[in-house]
Amino acid sequence: MTVQQQVPVSKPLAAQRTDKSAAGTTEVFLGATGADEPAATRGKTSIADVVVVKVAGIAAREIPGVYDMGGGLSRTIGAVRDRVPGGRPNVGRGVKVEVGERQTAVDLDLVVEYGVAITEVAAAVRENVISAVERITGLEVVEVNISVIDVRLPEDDEPEETADSRVA
Repeated sequence: MTVQQQVPVSKPLAAQRTDKSAAGTTEVFLGATGADEPAATRGKTSIADVVVVKVAGIAAREIPGVYDMGGGLSRTIGAVRDRVPGGRPNVGRGVKVEVGERQTAVDLDLVVEYGVAITEVAAAVRENVISAVERITGLEVVEVNISVIDVRLPEDDEPEETADSRVA
Protein backbone atom coordinates (compact mmCIF):
# COMPACT_ATOMS: atom_id res chain seq x y z
CA MET A 1 0.00 0.00 0.00
CA THR A 2 1.46 3.34 -0.95
CA VAL A 3 0.38 6.82 0.03
CA GLN A 4 -0.52 9.00 -2.94
CA GLN A 5 0.49 12.65 -2.83
CA GLN A 6 -2.48 14.88 -3.37
CA VAL A 7 -1.24 18.35 -4.15
CA PRO A 8 -3.17 21.13 -5.85
CA VAL A 9 -1.96 21.69 -9.41
CA SER A 10 -1.46 25.41 -8.76
CA LYS A 11 1.50 24.81 -6.43
CA PRO A 12 4.97 25.19 -7.95
CA LEU A 13 6.91 21.96 -8.49
CA ALA A 14 9.33 22.74 -5.65
CA ALA A 15 6.43 22.90 -3.19
CA GLN A 16 5.06 19.55 -4.41
CA ARG A 17 8.15 17.56 -3.41
CA THR A 18 8.45 16.09 0.03
CA ASP A 19 11.42 17.29 2.04
CA LYS A 20 13.15 16.99 5.37
CA SER A 21 11.53 19.84 7.26
CA ALA A 22 13.09 18.91 10.60
CA ALA A 23 16.23 16.89 11.17
CA GLY A 24 15.39 13.21 10.77
CA THR A 25 11.82 13.82 9.61
CA THR A 26 10.43 13.17 6.15
CA GLU A 27 7.18 14.59 4.87
CA VAL A 28 5.34 11.83 3.04
CA PHE A 29 2.11 13.65 2.35
CA LEU A 30 1.67 17.31 1.50
CA GLY A 31 -2.03 18.00 1.78
CA ALA A 32 -4.19 20.77 0.50
CA THR A 33 -5.48 23.70 2.51
CA GLY A 34 -8.87 25.30 2.58
CA ALA A 35 -12.31 24.55 3.88
CA ASP A 36 -13.47 23.25 0.49
CA GLU A 37 -10.91 20.41 0.52
CA PRO A 38 -11.79 16.94 1.91
CA ALA A 39 -10.91 16.60 5.59
CA ALA A 40 -8.46 13.72 4.99
CA THR A 41 -6.31 15.86 2.67
CA ARG A 42 -5.96 18.98 4.82
CA GLY A 43 -2.47 19.32 6.24
CA LYS A 44 0.74 17.33 5.89
CA THR A 45 2.09 14.10 7.36
CA SER A 46 5.70 13.79 8.50
CA ILE A 47 7.45 10.61 9.61
CA ALA A 48 10.60 10.75 11.74
CA ASP A 49 13.48 8.49 10.71
CA VAL A 50 13.38 6.85 14.14
CA VAL A 51 9.88 5.58 13.33
CA VAL A 52 11.23 3.65 10.34
CA VAL A 53 14.10 2.33 12.51
CA LYS A 54 11.70 1.02 15.16
CA VAL A 55 9.27 -0.53 12.67
CA ALA A 56 12.13 -2.30 10.86
CA GLY A 57 13.68 -3.48 14.14
CA ILE A 58 10.45 -4.94 15.46
CA ALA A 59 9.66 -6.62 12.12
CA ALA A 60 13.13 -8.21 11.93
CA ARG A 61 12.92 -9.58 15.48
CA GLU A 62 9.58 -11.27 14.72
CA ILE A 63 11.26 -13.85 12.49
CA PRO A 64 12.21 -17.19 14.08
CA GLY A 65 15.96 -17.75 13.91
CA VAL A 66 16.86 -14.13 14.68
CA TYR A 67 18.48 -14.26 18.11
CA ASP A 68 19.50 -10.60 18.48
CA MET A 69 20.54 -7.56 16.51
CA GLY A 70 23.48 -5.18 16.59
CA GLY A 71 27.22 -5.47 17.14
CA GLY A 72 28.90 -6.93 20.20
CA LEU A 73 29.25 -3.67 22.15
CA SER A 74 25.70 -2.52 21.46
CA ARG A 75 24.36 -5.96 22.48
CA THR A 76 26.35 -5.83 25.72
CA ILE A 77 25.05 -2.37 26.56
CA GLY A 78 21.55 -3.48 25.57
CA ALA A 79 21.75 -6.51 27.87
CA VAL A 80 22.69 -4.26 30.78
CA ARG A 81 19.88 -1.82 29.91
CA ASP A 82 17.37 -4.69 29.71
CA ARG A 83 18.24 -5.80 33.26
CA VAL A 84 17.77 -2.34 34.79
CA PRO A 85 14.32 -2.05 36.40
CA GLY A 86 12.15 0.20 34.26
CA GLY A 87 14.54 -0.03 31.32
CA ARG A 88 13.08 -0.67 27.89
CA PRO A 89 14.70 -2.75 25.18
CA ASN A 90 16.16 -0.78 22.27
CA VAL A 91 14.21 -2.09 19.27
CA GLY A 92 16.34 0.05 16.95
CA ARG A 93 19.62 -1.65 17.88
CA GLY A 94 21.29 -3.01 14.76
CA VAL A 95 19.12 -0.98 12.37
CA LYS A 96 20.20 1.88 10.14
CA VAL A 97 17.92 3.62 7.67
CA GLU A 98 18.23 6.17 4.94
CA VAL A 99 14.95 7.92 4.26
CA GLY A 100 14.36 9.93 1.12
CA GLU A 101 11.35 11.75 -0.24
CA ARG A 102 9.16 8.71 -0.84
CA GLN A 103 11.59 5.83 -0.41
CA THR A 104 13.75 4.29 2.26
CA ALA A 105 16.66 1.84 2.47
CA VAL A 106 17.28 -0.32 5.54
CA ASP A 107 20.49 -1.94 6.82
CA LEU A 108 20.26 -4.66 9.47
CA ASP A 109 22.94 -6.36 11.60
CA LEU A 110 21.66 -9.76 12.73
CA VAL A 111 22.74 -12.47 15.13
CA VAL A 112 21.13 -15.77 14.11
CA GLU A 113 20.59 -19.02 15.96
CA TYR A 114 23.01 -21.84 15.13
CA GLY A 115 21.48 -24.40 12.80
CA VAL A 116 19.04 -22.16 10.94
CA ALA A 117 19.37 -21.68 7.19
CA ILE A 118 20.80 -18.16 7.10
CA THR A 119 19.59 -17.43 3.57
CA GLU A 120 16.05 -18.46 4.50
CA VAL A 121 16.09 -16.35 7.67
CA ALA A 122 17.47 -13.38 5.71
CA ALA A 123 14.78 -13.74 3.05
CA ALA A 124 12.03 -13.93 5.71
CA VAL A 125 13.45 -10.91 7.56
CA ARG A 126 13.69 -8.93 4.32
CA GLU A 127 10.10 -9.76 3.37
CA ASN A 128 8.71 -8.95 6.82
CA VAL A 129 10.63 -5.67 7.12
CA ILE A 130 9.55 -4.49 3.66
CA SER A 131 5.93 -5.40 4.33
CA ALA A 132 5.81 -3.72 7.75
CA VAL A 133 7.62 -0.51 6.74
CA GLU A 134 5.58 -0.04 3.57
CA ARG A 135 2.28 -0.82 5.31
CA ILE A 136 2.89 1.34 8.37
CA THR A 137 4.76 4.33 6.89
CA GLY A 138 3.64 4.37 3.26
CA LEU A 139 7.28 4.70 2.17
CA GLU A 140 8.57 2.45 -0.61
CA VAL A 141 11.42 0.23 0.62
CA VAL A 142 14.02 0.06 -2.15
CA GLU A 143 16.39 -2.34 -0.39
CA VAL A 144 17.00 -4.19 2.85
CA ASN A 145 20.67 -5.07 3.31
CA ILE A 146 21.33 -7.77 5.90
CA SER A 147 24.66 -8.48 7.58
CA VAL A 148 24.79 -11.63 9.68
CA ILE A 149 27.45 -10.60 12.17
CA ASP A 150 27.31 -13.51 14.62
CA VAL A 151 25.81 -16.92 15.36
CA ARG A 152 24.43 -17.81 18.77
CA LEU A 153 25.70 -21.25 19.72
CA PRO A 154 23.63 -23.56 21.96
CA GLU A 155 26.37 -23.69 24.58
CA ASP A 156 26.31 -19.88 24.91
CA ASP A 157 23.37 -20.16 27.31
CA GLU A 158 24.66 -23.09 29.36
CA PRO A 159 26.30 -22.14 32.64
CA GLU A 160 29.99 -22.83 32.70
CA GLU A 161 30.97 -25.78 34.81
CA THR A 162 33.38 -24.77 37.51
CA ALA A 163 36.38 -26.91 38.16
CA ASP A 164 36.51 -28.77 41.44
CA SER A 165 37.73 -26.44 44.10
CA ARG A 166 41.18 -27.15 45.42
CA VAL A 167 40.31 -25.74 48.82
CA ALA A 168 37.70 -26.88 51.32
